[in-house]
Amino acid sequence: MSPTPALMIQGTGSDTGKSLLVAGLCRAFANLGLRVRPMKPQNMSNNAAVTQDGGEIGRAQALQSMAARVPASKHMNPVLLKPQTDVGAQVVVQGAVIGNATAVDYQRLKPTLLPKVMESFAILSADADLVLVEGAGSAAEINLRASDIANMGFALAAHVPVVLAGDIDRGGVIAQIVGTHAVIGEAERRQIKGFLVNKFRGDSKLFESGIAEIETRTGWPALGLIPWFPEAKLLPAEDAMGLDRLGGAKEGGRLVIAVPKLPRLSNFDDFDPLLAEPDVSLIFVEPGQPLPTHADWILLGGSKATRADLDFLFTQGWDIDIKAHLRQGKPVLGLCGGYQMLGQVVRDPLGLEGEPGETPGLGLLDIETEMTGDKITREVGGTARINGQTVTGYEIHMGRSQGPDCARPLLDLPHGPDGAISKNGLVMGCYLHGLFGADGFRQAFLKLSSRLNHGQTVDETLDKLAAHLAAHLDLERLLRIAKERQN
Repeated sequence: MSPTPALMIQGTGSDTGKSLLVAGLCRAFANLGLRVRPMKPQNMSNNAAVTQDGGEIGRAQALQSMAARVPASKHMNPVLLKPQTDVGAQVVVQGAVIGNATAVDYQRLKPTLLPKVMESFAILSADADLVLVEGAGSAAEINLRASDIANMGFALAAHVPVVLAGDIDRGGVIAQIVGTHAVIGEAERRQIKGFLVNKFRGDSKLFESGIAEIETRTGWPALGLIPWFPEAKLLPAEDAMGLDRLGGAKEGGRLVIAVPKLPRLSNFDDFDPLLAEPDVSLIFVEPGQPLPTHADWILLGGSKATRADLDFLFTQGWDIDIKAHLRQGKPVLGLCGGYQMLGQVVRDPLGLEGEPGETPGLGLLDIETEMTGDKITREVGGTARINGQTVTGYEIHMGRSQGPDCARPLLDLPHGPDGAISKNGLVMGCYLHGLFGADGFRQAFLKLSSRLNHGQTVDETLDKLAAHLAAHLDLERLLRIAKERQN
């Protein structure tokens, strides 16, 4: 049998828009009736999602699976790195944690992971008319080329043709693309079948000579000039760079929610429905800044290194701000790692998230947390005990929390109660991510007047993204390129 058609979108650097390009193309080709499967061989992100087959993958691949209208699978992101320190990360392979590794250790580990990546690619290909693959970082990272599984290492091993995406919004796109051509090897140049320029603003006629110059200097054909897509802000961001682009706040709503921006903030798709709510002003508080005294809520998000982020929270003096907020009779909510921080202590005897030890918590909930070796990853739904509303989401954590305040759980889930509420009702937390994605719960819990359907908004935005790409790219030409691996 001929190989399944496949196309890989690689970038000249990080944040060139690869994730949204793949998501938009997944929806565009799915709208044409094709069975499309997305894949990213290697991802580095603390923004993870849980799959139906019990694994975890990068949130961007979950969005891409939604765009393709198929359930998310652990094979869509066979290698996921979840940073815990500046030099180390948790390593997740085909949905399961295999351990922690420093950057140097991981470079030695990478060659052993290529067979797993190829296995996942084969599994996805067997049930697809088209596989759309997303690269990671830059295609020109020649210092990492020897053991690469994320870009050309994969593309050459799997014989997948490549389209190179440059980002004109950051400036220097001609140098980005021409420079990539200059530093990569000849076999890799041949694997790239063309380039596109993303995030263009202004009159496209003014860049016609730039396109021609890139074509002349590289020999690669131009496949499209894609204008800026402003609705991208309505889609989940792949990593923390998406939060950085918010400029620290989303203003305009009557209800003000403050989020301390901790170094290892994770699963920040929890904030997406709040960002979309017209009634909500969401403020991401940068280090060095106090938590705003006018905030109605303080929300502590998830963390990939709870004890380290707790230490950071104390050094910023945010614990003092949180207690002042509570003295005004205003509530605090913690999700997953943020829930753990609200308790009396967080223990990590096995050193699963750093050095073994324990760290005092904020002491606002009468619970204690211990990190354990068995990681829970599951999709789950239930009921909020606080208002009777249905909730849906996912759990992805190692810690177990218990204590007197757990007798007042926030949620009732199929496997039992989850979370805790303080005696005075002002402090609460739970392990369920995606809590605010349930429209009825979000609007009742925060007493919002809007009737935003967040899931529908995301789906409609994916259709708009697909139409945007179809208007500026030749989909038939891209499909012909994808079929070249059959030759």
